[in-house]
Amino acid sequence: MRYMIFVASDESLWASATPKQREEIYGQYIKYTEEMKKAGVMLGGESLQPTSKGARVSIRNGERIVEQGPFADKTAIGGYILIKVNSKEEAIEWAAKSPGAAYGTMEVREVTEFG
Repeated sequence: MRYMIFVASDESLWASATPKQREEIYGQYIKYTEEMKKAGVMLGGESLQPTSKGARVSIRNGERIVEQGPFADKTAIGGYILIKVNSKEEAIEWAAKSPGAAYGTMEVREVTEFG
């Protein structure tokens, strides 16, 4: 089964981190990524730019609404990891190992398989 792990945290924590703290966090993610690759579970993953560089798009009553970032939400999705494991419990275990779990929330969702 494939699972998407969304990395969500308060963007202000990253913005206020020192260069040394950022380097340490990057190092933790590199180690975590290598562990997933070695275990053969990682299918992909990327970090996302901050919400200040994003937009939200919706259609209401036939009108396109575009909200430019940053967004008012305190927590934002900062990245994702796509893994293939045998169970939801295994996906949760990998999410718990993420460096992001220490300062944010890791949301685990099974990918719907069509066809």
